[in-house]
Amino acid sequence: MRKFDKYFLMEEADILEYVGEKLDFFPEGAQLTCKEIGDGNLNYVFRVQDAASGTSIIIKHSGEDTRAKSGRKINVDRNRIESEILVRHGELAGDCVPKVYTYDPVMCCCVMEDLKDYDVMRKALLEHRAFPFFAEQISSYLADITLATTDVAMDHKQKKEQVKRYINPDLCSITEQLVYSDSVGNFSGKNYTVPALADFVQREIYGDKALRLEAAKLKFDFMNHAQALIHGDLHTGSIFINDRQIKVFDPEFACYAPIGYDVGNVIAHLLFALVNAQAVMPQGGEKDAFSGWCLGAVRDTIDLFARKFLEKFDQLVTDDMAKTPGFREFYLAGVLSDTAGTAGIELIRRIVGVAKVADITGIADEAERARQEQRLLLIAKRFILNRAELASGADYLRVIGEQFPGLEAK
Repeated sequence: MRKFDKYFLMEEADILEYVGEKLDFFPEGAQLTCKEIGDGNLNYVFRVQDAASGTSIIIKHSGEDTRAKSGRKINVDRNRIESEILVRHGELAGDCVPKVYTYDPVMCCCVMEDLKDYDVMRKALLEHRAFPFFAEQISSYLADITLATTDVAMDHKQKKEQVKRYINPDLCSITEQLVYSDSVGNFSGKNYTVPALADFVQREIYGDKALRLEAAKLKFDFMNHAQALIHGDLHTGSIFINDRQIKVFDPEFACYAPIGYDVGNVIAHLLFALVNAQAVMPQGGEKDAFSGWCLGAVRDTIDLFARKFLEKFDQLVTDDMAKTPGFREFYLAGVLSDTAGTAGIELIRRIVGVAKVADITGIADEAERARQEQRLLLIAKRFILNRAELASGADYLRVIGEQFPGLEAK
């Protein structure tokens, strides 16, 4: 038996051997280097580079346990799902997705385009860099990848086969627990907040019975509404960006679920960027410009997505009943309601849950951090409790403006 004929967890030296034996990407005799660059908790990410030409590839490799060796076993088939999703999303959304060169089902690794000329969007936003094209590109990506994979557009039997193929129970269970349950109830007992916020969270989040009821509705909607093949973890840490283009990657949580789950995550993380700027940037024109861009990106992402979704609906609809006048507007209204609810849940869980974001944790002044988190939690509650009323970008700005009076969208 050859070394790579049976799965094992590879390290850097193994990856170099693997490339030499299994791939035909680099010229013979190339002097290759390998470095593990992953910063997530589930997978190992290796960059393999030819020192002479600078040509490089990324190899994403699944482990059977988390990187923290938590003992929580995770099905390595998730990398197969992720690889196939990237290929499918590439077919639907073109340049907004990195290229996948091959997937190895034995070693559970995906070989893909190296986006070293891009920055992770969260890092760029923490540097308070604005991207005027972002809303245009992310709204196209969201409309393109979702509607084509729904019953509106697909043969219904084929769609059900796809639901079965991309069922992702291990990672969905993480979403169901950490995003929906623990955000409003701390059922796992692992949530934590800065002390200055603890009483507020207990009163306004954990103690709000109406909020918990709506979160329960959203949770079971996520669990039971296999609407479209979504990315499943679409935040600014899953987007590469430069001055021209976005590249959405890391869809390991992909599954069939409500479309609004992806859209809402994007909105929530734009707001994290906004509060970071409000907390750490000095007063002046640069702060106003970046904060205005964040608000404008929220507004435009919602409005552009809605317009493109309706246009694409008319292009792709195949089901005769879905062609009934008024149905497309009804369908979009449900998506937008899910969007607002998800945005609210994501805001809460990133503040009170175990999976924080650097936009918030990077606010060094604890009192200021608590003040900004409180603002977001109040926005989140409005998003969840009044989600059916948030149908446009202007609706979002009205809710946000209650906590950030005087800020103007650009």
